[in-house]
Amino acid sequence: MRILLSAVGTRGDVQPLLALALELRALGHLARLCIPPNFLDWARDLEFEARPLGISMRPGPIPNPMPDLITDQFETLMEASQDCQLILGAGTHQYAARSIAQIRDIPCLQAVYAPQSFQDRAVWNARSLERVNANRRRLGLADISDVLDHILDDDPWLAADPTLCPPGRGAWILDDQSPLAPELEAFLEQGPPPVYLGFGSMPVPSETSAPLMAAARAHGRRLILAQGWAGLMPADPAADCFSCGDVNQQRLFPRLAAVVHHGGAGTTTTAARAGVPQVLVPMFSDQFYWGERVRALGLGVSTSLDHLPEALGESLGRNVQPIPHTGCRLRELLKRSGIS
Repeated sequence: MRILLSAVGTRGDVQPLLALALELRALGHLARLCIPPNFLDWARDLEFEARPLGISMRPGPIPNPMPDLITDQFETLMEASQDCQLILGAGTHQYAARSIAQIRDIPCLQAVYAPQSFQDRAVWNARSLERVNANRRRLGLADISDVLDHILDDDPWLAADPTLCPPGRGAWILDDQSPLAPELEAFLEQGPPPVYLGFGSMPVPSETSAPLMAAARAHGRRLILAQGWAGLMPADPAADCFSCGDVNQQRLFPRLAAVVHHGGAGTTTTAARAGVPQVLVPMFSDQFYWGERVRALGLGVSTSLDHLPEALGESLGRNVQPIPHTGCRLRELLKRSGIS
């Protein structure tokens, strides 16, 4: 079966889809991907057919003029879905997948990485309902009345670890074998386990690095400062601080004293699998949910930036057991969806 996989967003949205594509290949299916342009080389290196969807999701200037990303989804998925027998959309910003599946008369499955009960439907409808319906009318389809209902349908797959997020059906984890940079390896070997500080794709102010570093140093800890999209840099470079860009979190996290992060689904899961205490500083969306789950499971705490020093002190030294890895059970999910 040829399956069209669509993801919109940052690395945390695309990396799980690549893991799913590999699982599909292992089961004998063919996966074609529609993903943001900056991830195309990654997918093609894994020998997948991949087509650009939307704009590059990375720091930099915003395209001027900004394209209508909903119309772009409709046009891209319509072309990419030729000769496909199934469309699977990952993440809630899949405005076109179900409509294109209707036109093609093929099944459509939807996956999310966190529960969606917190979503404000009025906001979703205000910003996207008319544009979705305009594209549906162009294709001869009837209007919908609610964007989230249309995207999620009755039974979306919850691609999340069942320990962290019941009733998750297994996280889609791409095994990362890339080594750590020699300079980072040397830093790790030069002293006790450091604290990792990073907010990924969050647009935090550059001055955020100062309180982050102060929080770790207040407890006598060395630190690794992840630059992220905000380009965080050490406020006062010193031997106790290592600054890095993208890094293999699967290899790094088990060697740390604690992980301070924004609460993205992928980072939370990786830290939980590593058995390292977490301090979440959630900012929006599902990050608050993951903060509550980490707290409830005794894996760490959730706090604000103002209270980070106290929260970090509460987490350091905490005995955290790695959560067991649960695969995505793809064969079972496909069978439940009527797909062999």
